[in-house]
Amino acid sequence: MTDDCLFCSIVAGDVPSDIVAETDHAVAFRDVNPQAPTHVLVIPRVHQPDIGSLAEAEPEATIDLLRLARTIADDAGGTYRLVFNTGADAQQSVFHCHAHVLAGRTLGWPPG
Repeated sequence: MTDDCLFCSIVAGDVPSDIVAETDHAVAFRDVNPQAPTHVLVIPRVHQPDIGSLAEAEPEATIDLLRLARTIADDAGGTYRLVFNTGADAQQSVFHCHAHVLAGRTLGWPPG
């Protein structure tokens, strides 16, 4: 956990969020600025800055995060996009690994 990380504060319960699911290794909550009818962030309980770092340091947490993302997507109808923004130039704004699960509408390509 990092004291100045928003997502660590959500995991700790210090910052309120609309949690939709939890596992031993991950927490899923609704995005405050949704880009689709279903827009849920899935984050690991451990602090790692991105998906590559998480996979290297905590493979079990990575698998659990992906399974939870799929469960959220299946509940939304099964057609979805899973996005990991990695780095500031990819528009990552919170440097705690997180997956965006987007579903509930047609998702164009390329995404932009």
